[in-house]
Amino acid sequence: MATVHHWTGLEARALRFALRLSVRAFAGDLGVSIRTISKWEKLLAATEPRQDTQAILDTALARGDAAAHLRFETFLSEAGRTTPAASARRVTTSGPLAWEYESWTDDLDRAVVALSRQDFTFADSLINRWLGRFTPTTLDDKGLYLFARSTALLGDLQRDRGAVIGPLSAQHSYALAKTLFGQLEIPRRIAQLDLSLAVIAEMSGRLEIAAQQYESLAVDDRLSRRDRARARLWVGTALSKDGNHTYASRVMLAATREFEDLAEPEDWSVAHQKLALAHRGAGDLTNALHFIGIARRTAATDAPMQRVRLETAHGHILLSDPATRDDGLHVLDEAAKLAGQFGLSHQLTSIEGIRAMSEGGHPPPTTVTREKSA
Repeated sequence: MATVHHWTGLEARALRFALRLSVRAFAGDLGVSIRTISKWEKLLAATEPRQDTQAILDTALARGDAAAHLRFETFLSEAGRTTPAASARRVTTSGPLAWEYESWTDDLDRAVVALSRQDFTFADSLINRWLGRFTPTTLDDKGLYLFARSTALLGDLQRDRGAVIGPLSAQHSYALAKTLFGQLEIPRRIAQLDLSLAVIAEMSGRLEIAAQQYESLAVDDRLSRRDRARARLWVGTALSKDGNHTYASRVMLAATREFEDLAEPEDWSVAHQKLALAHRGAGDLTNALHFIGIARRTAATDAPMQRVRLETAHGHILLSDPATRDDGLHVLDEAAKLAGQFGLSHQLTSIEGIRAMSEGGHPPPTTVTREKSA
């Protein structure tokens, strides 16, 4: 509930607005003259009600319902004031109020959903409306946590858009979020960002470094069992990309069993997709088709990103057999269309590389989108 430790004309006017009363009705409710109300609203913070009137204003605020309290804090926020119980006296602040924390949290939850659907424009607006409004130095621990979470989500957005390294990139955002969570001393969040930074290393072609980071995180107690299983799966992914397909398959199979024990159907399906690619790399097309078939039948999401990844893997396997080459090209064409529709530039680069290899050429160099510094 909002409280005021020292009333001025500014807080009194905010209360009248919050209670949705006219000047006359507000004066009658408080038992003061209309002239007194007019004086408060003319002088605002430059005038202070008498001590007995301060108590009357306390009572009027306390009688207000939750909606009135929310409106009261909103009006004061817009005027540059805050009303937390911890304030010994009115202060000017640029930090968020209680209702803003709730709105910020809600927006981040909505951003997670938008990212899962590759609705990048909407997710960007939800995240940056808060990152552009506050700076870490103005925030308490709760605000700093939300700022760090927002920065990590911005990294996810940049990664999915293909902005992997550079001043305005996933790598930069993840590093900043890791620093902020470090200030808050939240080990689990720090480890999750280490995992995200390992993904960036893999995406930018530093496969050996990525594999080493994944191996370390696969046994890191700061992470949940699911995140450790993901790290184990991604060890295999990096090793497979680096040509070590046999060992990669063994590591991936262990991760697949872990996902089964954890009852994580989406991760279990993705693991079969990765296994299929490892077997394709080893030249075992029979098992590659077997595992990609399982992945396609059990895919637990219709998210565009996962559909593109799944069909890209399927097309890659089909392209490896001369008898199904045409089918593979068709599947890759459809995956490319979907990737283009949702702005998945990293996936488009992967598809182009697969096509180049199938034509006997060399895959294009790892393309990393570098955002220009503002």
